[in-house]
Amino acid sequence: MTKLVCIAAFAALLSGCGKHEEAASAAAAPTAAGEQRSADGTVVIAGDSAKLKEIKVEAVRDEQVPFDEVVSPGKIEANPNLVSHVTLPVTGRITTVLVKIGDAVKRGEPVLTIESPDADLAESTYRQAQAGVTQAKANLNKAQADYDRSKDLFDHNAVAKKDVLTAENALAQAKSALDQAQAAVDQGARKIEILGLKPGTFGQKVTVVAPTSGKVLEMAIAPGEYRNDTNAAVMTIADLSSVWVSADVPESQIRFIDPGERVDVSLTAFPNETFRARVMRIADTVDPQTRTIKVRAELENSRGRLRPEMFGTIKHVDSVRTMPVVPAGAVVQEGGKSVVWMERSTGRFQPVEVSVGGRADGHVAITAGVKAGDRVVVDGAMLLRAQ
Repeated sequence: MTKLVCIAAFAALLSGCGKHEEAASAAAAPTAAGEQRSADGTVVIAGDSAKLKEIKVEAVRDEQVPFDEVVSPGKIEANPNLVSHVTLPVTGRITTVLVKIGDAVKRGEPVLTIESPDADLAESTYRQAQAGVTQAKANLNKAQADYDRSKDLFDHNAVAKKDVLTAENALAQAKSALDQAQAAVDQGARKIEILGLKPGTFGQKVTVVAPTSGKVLEMAIAPGEYRNDTNAAVMTIADLSSVWVSADVPESQIRFIDPGERVDVSLTAFPNETFRARVMRIADTVDPQTRTIKVRAELENSRGRLRPEMFGTIKHVDSVRTMPVVPAGAVVQEGGKSVVWMERSTGRFQPVEVSVGGRADGHVAITAGVKAGDRVVVDGAMLLRAQ
């Protein structure tokens, strides 16, 4: 009986040891051929494993990383300082329109003609003023003669002093009338000149010229129309040799931008290019709906590639800091956390939680978790994740 009890106890002992060894073996069991995973997530890959050859490791390095960076959507606008709105100088019927939308014009180049009664009225007023000058000169000659005669008679005691004073007053009035008549002639001539007319001819058409060089962006007129509103713009011409980029910057970031500073502009139309602009204006008020402030910067556009309404982004860096950076592919998300796989030794990789900062040029700044010199997986990190 005692012998049977001993045999049973020995069998139980062997069974317990077998289970312990089985559990220990399961904890360190390979997850794949030539690979083992520890409880802390560390993965060990055999040196001859094909998977190890697919994993690329690089050292973390320190770089200057933008800090206090402003990035806001923006769009191209015509420079308001180089935009002219063409209005009609007189009322009348449009006879010809000499340009189309998109045409390039030079300052002083004709853009349209008008048939207007105001043109004949200007010519008539000018001629009347000239006639007034002729009449005023005749009156002045008579007043001068009367004064000379009265003066001579007074010198010979033939008339009273008051007669001389009367003649002198008439002479002064005649001179004043001539000055007024001459001013009317000058005014009439100036109006004819502004309208682009030639003096001495009725029935002329008024030619409207481009007030500035640029391109015709808008047009609201056609031949045959009669226009009696000289305040409404009929055409918009803009010099696009320089344009503005307008962006809505959040009020929490506006402190990082000052007038005169440079900003980088990226446009959807030119994805691989960066343009440099200079801040010209910062709005004085905050948009109450979006809580943003309008910022406008000037861009050189001598080649005419930048067109109003193009969309893009402006970026301004207020300062930089030196901190570790890794390629963007080195950071993976596991369980809602940012993780990099650090190489502890050849074939031995440990997941390390990191805090990430800004991204730029395909790299990510690391604010905590790794330091310069640490070796991390930059390609193939997904191969190390638990299956």
